[in-house]
Amino acid sequence: MKLRGRPRARRKTTISRLIIIPIIALLVLVLLAIPFYNSTPIGDYVKKLSNHGGGAAEIKKREEDEERRGDRNDVVRGEEVVTLKALQDEKCDLFRGEWVPNPERPYYTNATCDAIQDHQNCMKFGRPDLGFLKWKWKPDGCYLPVFEPHQFLHLVRGKSLAFVGDSVARNHMQSLICLLSRVAYPLDLSDPTDQNKRYEYREYDFNMSMFWTPYLVKTGKLESNTPVSRPFDVYLDEYDDRWTTQIGFFDYIVISAGHWFFRPTYFHVNRRLIGCLYCSDSHVRRRGAAFSYRRAFRTAFRAINDAVDFDGVTFLRTFAPSHFEGGSWDKGGDCRRTAPYRRNEIGLRDYALEMYAVQLEELRIARRAGSGTGAKFRLLDATKTMMLRPDGHPSKYGHWPGVNVSLPNDCVHWCLPGPIDAWNDFLLELLKREMHHFILYA
Repeated sequence: MKLRGRPRARRKTTISRLIIIPIIALLVLVLLAIPFYNSTPIGDYVKKLSNHGGGAAEIKKREEDEERRGDRNDVVRGEEVVTLKALQDEKCDLFRGEWVPNPERPYYTNATCDAIQDHQNCMKFGRPDLGFLKWKWKPDGCYLPVFEPHQFLHLVRGKSLAFVGDSVARNHMQSLICLLSRVAYPLDLSDPTDQNKRYEYREYDFNMSMFWTPYLVKTGKLESNTPVSRPFDVYLDEYDDRWTTQIGFFDYIVISAGHWFFRPTYFHVNRRLIGCLYCSDSHVRRRGAAFSYRRAFRTAFRAINDAVDFDGVTFLRTFAPSHFEGGSWDKGGDCRRTAPYRRNEIGLRDYALEMYAVQLEELRIARRAGSGTGAKFRLLDATKTMMLRPDGHPSKYGHWPGVNVSLPNDCVHWCLPGPIDAWNDFLLELLKREMHHFILYA
């Protein structure tokens, strides 16, 4: 009996400990979790980590070491590292900085990526200076790794991405395909005759699409080869169903638009003609490009906010300025520079400043309109970055010299490879920040 009694007494003690210890552990976890759920700014939280000998200082040192080694080791090391890096850089403005030399670029060529269209294939058509490839964007006061394809595909596994916009949006998507080509190449499911594109990375259960909608809203029939003197009909308050009916199928949307808004256009609201740009009708009110630009973005953002089955993230990629010098695009203007500007050499001005300001204002309005539904709008600011890259355009190196053929120089699109690849450095970093938010607040 005694032998039985002692174990029973021990069992009671053990049971008590089993009850008390988890309660104490739970209280400790609650106390430790408080910094994540109060209103402490993320920057202050990182300082607290540093003060306690935590990982922020170590991560900063490791990032500095990686940067000295040419950013080659910024690969997936687990969600906790990516999350802490996002914590550290959350308050950093990625889009304020300078272009600095990077002898390791480019990370692909026209020989390793066949997604490059001829009119952006500057290497194929004999551009003699290749120094424009040897630069990377460095933000002030924080670390921006170069694009790492393994990490990107890890983050987007099981996801879908849409590019919505004009041919510069397609330029951006093709840069992404080329950067990913070091790891994987997609299955092209597109109709060769269609401006819209769809690609699948089946190994990663990831797909991306391109919706060609240069005005973002409903238009009359659009053809990319339509003479520029013929005005388009643009219905500024109506959705373009070719992409707005597909919003719910995507986790991420990168939306942009730009240079088409300077073409001759008739503006319609409530199915009434309310103005025009560069039209010959004397009885129609003249309106500027910024007028239609503002209304088009407001309608496009409203379509996203109204999409009840969309809970993803929308990135606004801002206006990328052209760099015609010596004349306009149709008056012999060209872009022959071979190196970036320093930021103190040029400022944003004229139409580029106006269009950029419109986008930022409409983004603010969209965020406010979607705040009650949890809509997520983010900024991918290409304007300040690309303003400094007059050397990154194809110019005359998007085609072979033709006999008795005069083609305008292209100072709107971007060579591939080229400075547009930095947009995907931004995109990957912004995706990491989104993952941080999901892990921290889920």
